[in-house]
Amino acid sequence: QVQLVESGGGSVQAGDSLRLSCVASGDTYSANCMGWFRQAPGKEREGVASIGADGTTNYADSVNGRFTISQDNARNTLYLQMNSLKPEDTAMYYCEARRSSAGCYPRLLTSPYGFASWGQGTQVTVSS
Repeated sequence: QVQLVESGGGSVQAGDSLRLSCVASGDTYSANCMGWFRQAPGKEREGVASIGADGTTNYADSVNGRFTISQDNARNTLYLQMNSLKPEDTAMYYCEARRSSAGCYPRLLTSPYGFASWGQGTQVTVSS
């Protein structure tokens, strides 16, 4: 099992930037798909960005061009650089580690099937 701890959230103004971090520990080699999903109050979970074991990245249309996912394997850390933030980006952001046999893409991160772990989340609030 993988343990994940997110950090880096906060309250910012529209147009600002934030960088989220997620430190992974435990059986990290069991995961071949890492990513971020978010959930706003009263809304369904939304996969935001994913990165596969081969480094391939994918993004939800809503954040494409503004968010960048990356990882530092030496530090077992996943990042999400968020630029040009909008009020609609306000949500709790979660890091996920998943064992996938069906590729790696943002929508997969919210699937109830398969083996996945996620952290406690970090809140991002963007005001206009």
